[in-house]
Amino acid sequence: MRRPGPLPRPSRGVSGTRAITLERSGGTLRLSLSGAWTVADGVPGVAPVEEALAAAPAERLGFDSSRLESWDSALLTFLYAVAVLAHRHGAALDADGLPPAARRLLSLATAVPRRDLVQAEADDAMTARVGRAALGVWRTLDDAVRFLGEAVQAGGALLRGRARFRRVDLMHALESAGVGALGIVALINFLIGAVLAFVGAVQLGQFGAELYVADLVAIGVTRELGALMTGIVMAGRTGASFAAVLGTMTVNEEVDALRTLGLRPIEFLALPRILATALMMPALVVYADLLGMLGGLFVGVAVLDLGTLEYFNQTQGALALRHVMIGLVKSVAFGLVIALTGCYYGIRCGRSAAAVGAATTNAVVIAIVLLVVVDALFTVALHVMGL
Repeated sequence: MRRPGPLPRPSRGVSGTRAITLERSGGTLRLSLSGAWTVADGVPGVAPVEEALAAAPAERLGFDSSRLESWDSALLTFLYAVAVLAHRHGAALDADGLPPAARRLLSLATAVPRRDLVQAEADDAMTARVGRAALGVWRTLDDAVRFLGEAVQAGGALLRGRARFRRVDLMHALESAGVGALGIVALINFLIGAVLAFVGAVQLGQFGAELYVADLVAIGVTRELGALMTGIVMAGRTGASFAAVLGTMTVNEEVDALRTLGLRPIEFLALPRILATALMMPALVVYADLLGMLGGLFVGVAVLDLGTLEYFNQTQGALALRHVMIGLVKSVAFGLVIALTGCYYGIRCGRSAAAVGAATTNAVVIAIVLLVVVDALFTVALHVMGL
């Protein structure tokens, strides 16, 4: 194979012309760089260097930049390609002859080996898509059960008085899940009570039984809608807040720092939020029940021309303690579902800003779905027990 000769050097009268000269000295191949190496002139190729190494292997590959006038990323691109060639042909790279800045940048560029990404083959078969989705659901369920077990362990530590979390975090969570939600809970449940009264009036008015709107609103709100609507509002408000806050802490590696300090994130971060939501949900549901019945009273008095005392007496006669207790028991279960879902997606969040948004969305959607499922299970169980 013919040995490549040196590339022509620029003439002395022309400033800025880029040139490479290959010189051999024993087992060293030296690249003399001259002129201006800038992107404006294009990125130089490394074919002459590759031919020289293929014709006669060298032990070392060095540089001489004494006649280098100016350079930018074009030089760095060339140097990185030369470093790859040197590694491929087993030649040691000697960068001492390069400018100090270029030498440091080349060191950074070659610090991590290059990895060629292999594009996965797309599989559009229906069975493959269903299988991947099923495996993803199974992995999520398995991880959720593990998280639930850790939460139960944290609750056991709380009962034994050995839970480690800051009381101020519990106070902040109580305020966020309680007082901070009063406005939206009042508005939603007042309107729900009014809508329920309107729906009942349309049907009961056909029989001249508008008075029984009070029964419908009282039982429907206290037993079902008060807890469910409050749970949905809290899922979109408090559950999303938990997921966003904990997800941001995960992205900022604060959760990893807690593990490094020997603290369990479930116990230190999730337990105060779970406890606060479970405690505040019954109080919010009682508040929601009162506002829902007040909405029904407004419709009954303003639209159906019922007397205020008459409506109140009818509500008192229809409302039993078991209806209120059923709503309160549901509220505790709903609070646990909301807090656990928000904390799960927050702590299991990815490591990017987009992952925080996805975790927040998933926390709200899954919490609402679980609320409906739990409510349906309660309804079936209560029907079986005759309640």
